[in-house]
Amino acid sequence: MLLMLPPSEGKATPSARRAPLDLSALSFAATLTPLRERLIAAVDPAIAQAPAAPAAEVYTGVLYARLDHASLPAGAKRRANRSVLIASGLWGLLAPADRVPGYKLPIDASVDGFGTLAAAWRPLIAAALAERDHSRELIVDCRSGGYSAVWRPSAAARVEVRAFKLKPDGGRQVISHMAKATRGQVARELLLAPRAPRRPADVLALVRAAGLDAELGAPEGRGSGAAWTLDLLER
Repeated sequence: MLLMLPPSEGKATPSARRAPLDLSALSFAATLTPLRERLIAAVDPAIAQAPAAPAAEVYTGVLYARLDHASLPAGAKRRANRSVLIASGLWGLLAPADRVPGYKLPIDASVDGFGTLAAAWRPLIAAALAERDHSRELIVDCRSGGYSAVWRPSAAARVEVRAFKLKPDGGRQVISHMAKATRGQVARELLLAPRAPRRPADVLALVRAAGLDAELGAPEGRGSGAAWTLDLLER
């Protein structure tokens, strides 16, 4: 399983006692470091010397509060370090254990000399993920908006996690803020599962066993980016 998460708008500032950022130690350093360096120089050169902490501690938004990485058992944390990738406007991709400073740079930002960050990152993230053979992995995608558009697999099953409120007329209303919390809960349940899910139906079974109201939808079409949908429903 490859579990893809967005970053959070809210971020903690690592203690001044923490060691500074080490770009060479971040995931996919060989492929992503050059753009990381250029973005830091353009946005805030002080980030290069700022104290850093694991991404799982720096991100503090509602998704990460519901995921509650700190309380995961040791086995679930090991699975997270193997399976979770966090999308980022500044870093491209991060593992939960990658040490970064607090920062503010959303994926839809436009930086002088780079254009939109999504466009700048797209080929590099595709190259980075090509280093990992994900063709046989189940990808559970909790990203949204611009982060989701940066990369979609062409040869792997992908489950896109969404959240809706059911209206009295039977229609569905997209939930925005609480969708983040719901995705965090889904991520937590998948990391806690005795076995990582291998099929979309496994994801549905795990979240239903956790008491969530969910429906699984098959992909529409067969083109690149077609995904299964896991809809979490609030009645």
